[in-house]
Amino acid sequence: MKKNIIAPLPGTIIEILVQPGDEIQAGQAVVVLEAMKMENELQAEFAGTVTSVNVQEGDVVRAGTEIITID
Repeated sequence: MKKNIIAPLPGTIIEILVQPGDEIQAGQAVVVLEAMKMENELQAEFAGTVTSVNVQEGDVVRAGTEIITID
């Protein structure tokens, strides 16, 4: 079952910490999002395999944007 990591607030993707094929654990940081001049590490809420990274570093995202897909 595919699950997504979603941007909780608007901001700029400044670092992507995983790639497709990576095995990740719940609580692992996957993306750094800059919002309101603060860096926020987004963490996976579940373990699995990264199937796609839907953004690139430098992308500006809105709240609710699907950033990473995990299977």
